[in-house]
Amino acid sequence: LAGRQKFKKQPNTFKVKVVTMDAEMEFSCEVLDQDVPKDSPITFHFLAKFFPEKVEEELVQEITQHLFFLQVKKQILDEEIFCSPEASVLLASYAVQAKYGDYDPNFHKPGFLAQDELLPKRVLMQYQMTADMWEEKITAWYAEHRGIARDEAEMEYLKIAQDLEMYGVSYFAITQNKRDTDLLLGVDAQGLHIYSPNSKLNPNKSFPWSGIRNISYSEKEFTIKPLDKKKDVFKFYSSQLRVNKLILQLCIGNHDLFMRRRKVDSIEVQQMKAQAKEEKARKKMERQILALEKQKREEAERAKEDMERRLFQLQDEARLANEALLRSEETADLLAEKAQIAEEEAKLLAHKAAEAEQERQRLEVTAMKTKEEKRLMEQKMREAEQMAVKLVEQSERRLKEADHLKQDLTEAKDAERRAKQKLLEITKTTYPVRCPSAPPEAADFAYESASTRFDFKDSDMKRLSMEIERERLEYMEKSKHLQDQLKELKSEIESLKLEESFVLY
Repeated sequence: LAGRQKFKKQPNTFKVKVVTMDAEMEFSCEVLDQDVPKDSPITFHFLAKFFPEKVEEELVQEITQHLFFLQVKKQILDEEIFCSPEASVLLASYAVQAKYGDYDPNFHKPGFLAQDELLPKRVLMQYQMTADMWEEKITAWYAEHRGIARDEAEMEYLKIAQDLEMYGVSYFAITQNKRDTDLLLGVDAQGLHIYSPNSKLNPNKSFPWSGIRNISYSEKEFTIKPLDKKKDVFKFYSSQLRVNKLILQLCIGNHDLFMRRRKVDSIEVQQMKAQAKEEKARKKMERQILALEKQKREEAERAKEDMERRLFQLQDEARLANEALLRSEETADLLAEKAQIAEEEAKLLAHKAAEAEQERQRLEVTAMKTKEEKRLMEQKMREAEQMAVKLVEQSERRLKEADHLKQDLTEAKDAERRAKQKLLEITKTTYPVRCPSAPPEAADFAYESASTRFDFKDSDMKRLSMEIERERLEYMEKSKHLQDQLKELKSEIESLKLEESFVLY
């Protein structure tokens, strides 16, 4: 038996990887009768197959809510669920609140959402806006969600998402007959919907679960029988067997859930909801306590900061007061020194004032002397000017006399010239031939006598001219001497004026 156990054949196993919205797990499984794919490891995605009608009532466990939130968020970002730009921004703000908690402008600086995928690409491409502009819009809404916990933010996100037209709808390509008319079949928690191929938002026809009596499936044909027998039976076709099985499973599962939601919950479900409610209440209480403690801690920190700031302020005031005291002491010493200097300066100024008074008295005496000398000099100058005026008058008078004498001299010369001319004429007329009876000496004598008379007149004129020239030279010498005296008097007066102005200054 031991040998048999030793050589027992080991079972065949294969590797499996289960991927959730926030984790991955790998383990090995035994091969029974399953048709296992050749891939290794075989990947399974753990997702919600049936969407709740009312997320707030049906998502009981917090972990279920979190995983479902991540799944719906991914479908919106991947554009599997259509969302308008405005709703996309609001959903993004709740996603940010769930991830980062309350907005803190000191911590959440511009650019803190640069690495987060928050909006569908279709929305980003629809508007000519930069990433910073989108972040600003999202942050504006995000700041309004202060105080909302992570699970509450996720629930608000899901409550908005469950009202979107494509929320929880699984789409399949179908035909209304075997030849043409392509359509889309939508299966969700409310019922079956028929869409045009290019429109997944507004169905052409809907069959709510409450109005369906029966759904039958035969190979590629589906038949929907309304509860109202008066309505026509609707048939559609799907060519893929695997897809048909999935459609049938979704119809059965959603119909079953639709009916269960409208019945009283089982004891087990009621207990789960009660426990979840208690857990939420407990967590809410804990969050409130934590929030209160946080508020108190923040208030204590602010009070501490205020105390520290006040302490620093008082320390600064004390330091400034000490510095002011030191400056006051230094100022007092300086003022005492200045007072002593001022006293010495006052003594010096008093001494200088006495000297200045003596100098003033001396200058007054000097000024009096200077004024007397100035008066005498001005009197001399006036006398000299009067003398100059007299000399000018005498000069003018002598010039007039000289002019008269020159005129008389000119007239005398003219008379002499005429007399000589007349004498020559008379001589030539009276004695053209020497008379025999008259001796030659007598004629010569007469001629010489006339010449003598005329020579006498020339000597008088020369003498008169010499006297006039001598008087003119004497006058010029006197005038020059008088001018020199006047210049000397003016220089003395100017010097006296300068001395007087200096004395007065």
